[in-house]
Amino acid sequence: MEDHNKLSQIAPSSSPTDIEAPQRNPQDDQQHENDDDVVDYTQRAQWLRAAVLGANNGLLSTASLMMGVGAVRKDVKTMILTGVAGFVAGACSMAIGEFVSVYSQYDMEVAQLKRERKEVNKAKLPNPFYAAAASTIAFAMGAVVPLLGAAFIKEYKVRLVVVVGVVSAALIGFGGLSAVLAKASMVKSSSRILVGGWLAMGITFGLTKSVDSIGV
Repeated sequence: MEDHNKLSQIAPSSSPTDIEAPQRNPQDDQQHENDDDVVDYTQRAQWLRAAVLGANNGLLSTASLMMGVGAVRKDVKTMILTGVAGFVAGACSMAIGEFVSVYSQYDMEVAQLKRERKEVNKAKLPNPFYAAAASTIAFAMGAVVPLLGAAFIKEYKVRLVVVVGVVSAALIGFGGLSAVLAKASMVKSSSRILVGGWLAMGITFGLTKSVDSIGV
């Protein structure tokens, strides 16, 4: 009996409550939370690209046309008519181009799903009608900016300065908006779009002025 008591005193008691549960690593919990917060921007990038492209095309093509004509014709009517013509032609071009492009992508994805014998879920496929409408609306929103800037100013030099000013402000706004939606750098995005816009307007104005000066 004494031997049994001695052994019980020497051997450590191990009850179920004394067994330590494995500790959870706080870093693992944080990692899981971060994984839950990760957002897939692939779908967002598709319509964002079309919207930014359409708005920039509308803004720059219309403004560049107006600046090019303004280099040789100083009356406001000619500049506005040129802008309106660019507005209509560009909107139609963007709508048709985006429709054809997205419809081609749609056909390729449907064919790929059929080859893989997968169910075709049209809700997850690109919609060419939505893409064409979004691109046209974005183009119109961009094209109307220089038109409004020049519509009510008859003084030639002031009109050119105002067009460049409102277009520059719109370019910065579009760049900032795209940066916010894409979670990118606002300064880099706005600067890139702004410099590109200045180059487009400057080249159009300069080349048109040069061609006019040589009497072509």
